[in-house]
Amino acid sequence: MSARITPLRLEAFEQLPKHARRCVFWEVDPSTLPVEDHLADPEFEKEAWLSMVMLEWGSCGQMAVACEPDQADFTASASSGDEHCLGFAFYAPPRAVPRAALFPTGPVSADAVLLTTVGVESGAEGEGLTRALMAAVVGDLVRRGVRALEAFGRTAASAELTDPELVSPNLRSAIQSLGDCSADQCIIDADFLADVGFEVVAPHPYFPRMRLELEQGLGWKADVEAALEKLLVSAQLQQPVGAGASPCS
Repeated sequence: MSARITPLRLEAFEQLPKHARRCVFWEVDPSTLPVEDHLADPEFEKEAWLSMVMLEWGSCGQMAVACEPDQADFTASASSGDEHCLGFAFYAPPRAVPRAALFPTGPVSADAVLLTTVGVESGAEGEGLTRALMAAVVGDLVRRGVRALEAFGRTAASAELTDPELVSPNLRSAIQSLGDCSADQCIIDADFLADVGFEVVAPHPYFPRMRLELEQGLGWKADVEAALEKLLVSAQLQQPVGAGASPCS
């Protein structure tokens, strides 16, 4: 079974994996909550955020869904609603991402869109599928005339931040957990960002801000898609089996 990348539509929200539906690490400022580390309905908050961004700005996500090999199309326009979700990516204008304002390496550049999340379900073909999702994000933003994509990366050294009480005040609000969302699983790995072309524009030992210029994005996208297509010819993405594989509907 192959993978097809499709822009995320609100009606496909239920297809997303459970954590992707519940994760509001980036979408909610924890300091605005009446009870620390608590949200009555994180899925509602995430869906409401997606609805708001889509209405005001447009597409803000890409989703990889399982399909038959002869249906594979990395620029497909929509999901039929009955496929398994294998991976996802979210991005938005930084003004729509409350957590972004809390990072010491902010603010995000005025000409950039913020990449918040890239995830692949356990059992999926990780590297190839993740790069295909990135290619879809880049392709979408290039078509819309966006100049750059930025992200806050998570370095290996950030694993030292295990005790919130020992974290410096300028980092505490940035990494504060929110329900089952935490910095170690909800911030993109800096090494991955570097591998796909991001460069550090605001250094930090734990959470550097990184940037991908999109002036050459179309060429980068074409290279990635060509490499992925070659990969899929020899070893098609397999439907996840066992732990970590959850149906999209």
